[in-house]
Amino acid sequence: MPEADPTGAPSRRLILIAAVLAVALAAVVAVLGIRAGSNEDDQHNGPLALVPVPAPQAGSADCTNLIAALPNELVSNGAQLTRRELAQPAPAATVAWGEPDAIVLRCGLDKPPELNPTAQLRVVSGVQWLPVEGEGASTWYVVDRNVYLGLTVPDTAGTGPLQEISDTVAAKLPAVPLRF
Repeated sequence: MPEADPTGAPSRRLILIAAVLAVALAAVVAVLGIRAGSNEDDQHNGPLALVPVPAPQAGSADCTNLIAALPNELVSNGAQLTRRELAQPAPAATVAWGEPDAIVLRCGLDKPPELNPTAQLRVVSGVQWLPVEGEGASTWYVVDRNVYLGLTVPDTAGTGPLQEISDTVAAKLPAVPLRF
């Protein structure tokens, strides 16, 4: 039988076992953390889930033609944003680009409630937009076409996507007078 330490300190064997268990626990925590991080990456790279919003004209010929003409990539602050796959059931006439903060275009929306005769509109490439500020993102509504469009852009995005979408809208949808 081993002799007891007269100071009451734990034996070397007990200290060694405790150290091995602490290292093993740290390794398990590290592995679980890495796996959780890779799951987050999978969520960003997977299909983008979007909440449906009222879009009564999403099935219109105007939306069909516009969606087909939209680019597969947008440029934002010098970065290429690739078109995202949307999770099913995907809202009709909706496209998204980039991750983790996606730029989302929806076609065939209801008239934005902020559109009135005194609304401050911006014109980009001959397309009239109504900007509506939000928390972390803004939604820009195309208000001078047969269908209303909403382009939701994170605050971190540059102006490139707005310009590219304006060019496509101007080429595919004829302008109409504003409807208040």
